Amino acid sequence: MQIDPSELGAERIYRLMTGIVVPRPIAWVTSMSRKGVLNLAPFSAFTFVSQKPPMLAISIGRKAGVYKDTAHNILDAEEYVIHIADSPLMTALHESSVEHPPEVSEVELLKLETVPSERIKVPRLAAPPVAMECRFHQCLEFGEARSRLIVGEVLMFHLRDGLVNNGKVETEALDPIARIAGPRYARLGEIVTLRAVFQAPKSTD
Repeated sequence: MQIDPSELGAERIYRLMTGIVVPRPIAWVTSMSRKGVLNLAPFSAFTFVSQKPPMLAISIGRKAGVYKDTAHNILDAEEYVIHIADSPLMTALHESSVEHPPEVSEVELLKLETVPSERIKVPRLAAPPVAMECRFHQCLEFGEARSRLIVGEVLMFHLRDGLVNNGKVETEALDPIARIAGPRYARLGEIVTLRAVFQAPKSTD
């Protein structure tokens, strides 16, 4: 089978790509509007782009030509929190993806507890095992859809006790949620640890 993307609209290409690029980690983002409304939304086009300073990128698209509240809030306030949700939070995470008017707080609607952040004004959720306070760094727009790739610097990491061992996050203890195509999610399956079989020869210089 061959598919020519030039023959497809943006929606069909989106469905195709989100079924191919799987599984995807999910950034669960709190942001604050100019009127003080605490917004919450998940984004699965998400990765890290720098380790020093630590920077994370999320891609935020448009619906009917309008950007999601999160994009407006981040560009206005230049502060937000990215959370990593675990499996007990799967239902709440999914329900936070429902579109609401800007004056509606998904955090209040879902009755999620928040705690103050250390470096920014935007509160973080209390329940997720990981929360990262972020400051806006850069925004790039791509394609005809003008999706916004928003890059932010992590100012503070918050990790649940017991998640870090010898400086490394215990992935099984984290129990992160992954996104598949459509309203489908996944948990970690078997974790395989591989060691390099072939090694480059040592230099004789």
